[in-house]
Amino acid sequence: MIQLLTPEHWKDYQLIDCGDFEKLERFGNVILIRPEPQAVWKKLLSESEWQKLHHIKFRGRSATSGEWIKKNKSTPDRWHISYKNNDVEIKFRLALTSFKHLGIFPEQAVNWDYITKSIKSFKNPEPKVLNLFAYTGGASLAARAAGADTTHVDSIKQVVTWANENMDLSGLKDIRWMVEDALKFVKREIKRGKKYNGIILDPPAYGHGPNGEKWKLEDSIQEMMGDVVQLLDEQEHFLILNTYSLGFSSVIVENLILSSFPKADNLETGELYLQASSGCKLPLGVFGKFYKGTLK
Repeated sequence: MIQLLTPEHWKDYQLIDCGDFEKLERFGNVILIRPEPQAVWKKLLSESEWQKLHHIKFRGRSATSGEWIKKNKSTPDRWHISYKNNDVEIKFRLALTSFKHLGIFPEQAVNWDYITKSIKSFKNPEPKVLNLFAYTGGASLAARAAGADTTHVDSIKQVVTWANENMDLSGLKDIRWMVEDALKFVKREIKRGKKYNGIILDPPAYGHGPNGEKWKLEDSIQEMMGDVVQLLDEQEHFLILNTYSLGFSSVIVENLILSSFPKADNLETGELYLQASSGCKLPLGVFGKFYKGTLK
């Protein structure tokens, strides 16, 4: 069954409005305007309301970088927010980067909820979880806070360092950090005979490993899925595949999963979105996930 899912537990994040290729968002007490290529419709709030509400706006200089324009110089470049669901609380350091990101993807809270619920339901008191293409570690933090032995893999050293800061900020410890090409790491884990109870994949459309390895989603995802399912524990497991590529649908994700793992139990596919306070919905990627165990 195809689902549309949006986070339910955010207090430190709010999508206020989106449209005309922009979004107006609140992170803690800071309100920002950022580019949003998916928002092809008109804004529901007036331009004057946007200008009145925001503290900082991102202005692009090129297709990949830009600068932040502050209305007040006292507005911070870095600040903290937290996320709490029924099982865990995790914290993040946010920062104004030159490529418009802040260090968090708020829609992923849906997956953090699924991760924590799955881990809490396993019979294994310390299940092993692998987070691939892990960025600043939201899924890693959720897994570790829920009690999992967690391995975090990303090819960019700076974002792994950032994720480590988030771990400390969240009062957690002992996440295993790997600055590594995800596909190479998975192949080595297969040779080692390793097994995981949970695997999270959030691959980019394009990317590079630490030694220049090239990643292109449509060229590499089938190989990755065929390998990664070999790492799943037979008795208890979950897997989440999340993609942002504009060319991918939830049907493609479903086919990818079932062609690699036909026995996937409790398979769900669909689209993640953020509900704006103004009334519109902002789509932000498609997902597929499955679980073997007894969800509470």
